[in-house]
Amino acid sequence: MAAALGGCVVDQAATGSGRFLSPEAGSPTNIASLTEVVEANPQDASAYNMRGTAYGRAGKTNQAIEDFNHAIQIDPNYYQAYANRALVYRRQNNLDAALSDYNRALQVNPEYDSALVGRGNIYRLKGQRERALEDFNAAIRLNSSDPRAFHNRALVYQSQKLHSFALEDFGIAIGLDPKAPEPYNGRGVSYLATGDVDAALDDFNQALALDRDYADAWVNRGLALETKGDYNKARAAYNRAMQISPGFPAAKEGMGRIDAGKPPVRT
Repeated sequence: MAAALGGCVVDQAATGSGRFLSPEAGSPTNIASLTEVVEANPQDASAYNMRGTAYGRAGKTNQAIEDFNHAIQIDPNYYQAYANRALVYRRQNNLDAALSDYNRALQVNPEYDSALVGRGNIYRLKGQRERALEDFNAAIRLNSSDPRAFHNRALVYQSQKLHSFALEDFGIAIGLDPKAPEPYNGRGVSYLATGDVDAALDDFNQALALDRDYADAWVNRGLALETKGDYNKARAAYNRAMQISPGFPAAKEGMGRIDAGKPPVRT
């Protein structure tokens, strides 16, 4: 899930390194192996939780929810299963159900930083920025080495146009997890908003070096190149974004501006 910020595109579902979907973790072989564990241990809540996580990473959200339901039936205080189910609900855009599950996880374990980050993201998606900041700040107090909390707090600052704070938090997130592409993309958006086009382009390029199929970063690279007046490379970037994500609105808009000879959108 992504949102436009003055022509740029920022990730609205940042929960950790890389993408939610993981072909390796959600592979048929891995799921088959975990199914054997479930069948051998039908009263083991952790077995259902592990397979539910694999289903979620394979994009099989209904099966994932069913497994998390089983885990919670076996152990009603299994806070990790509530948080994992919340993540799947969010991928289904069921924000209210996700919020309820994160609340339940935190009732069981108020110091579960992953649930604080997850709930903070739900508040952010609902436009409740102050509540989101409270959760991200709490997560950072509990675990100052968690890049997710810094990344997501940066996204809140960015939405408030507090780009100096956003740049600092994106930088910390990158330092903690330099192989995650999303913080580079986010930082590039703030650099572009503050007029540092070269730094923005460097960050978008780095995000794409880590993930060549990151459509958001291709769009943002296109906007940076468009701002520099390099329209041929900007067009190529927008085209690549549309190859990855057909009909991507921000990419279509960028192509339309170039074709019409209009100036780039200001962030």
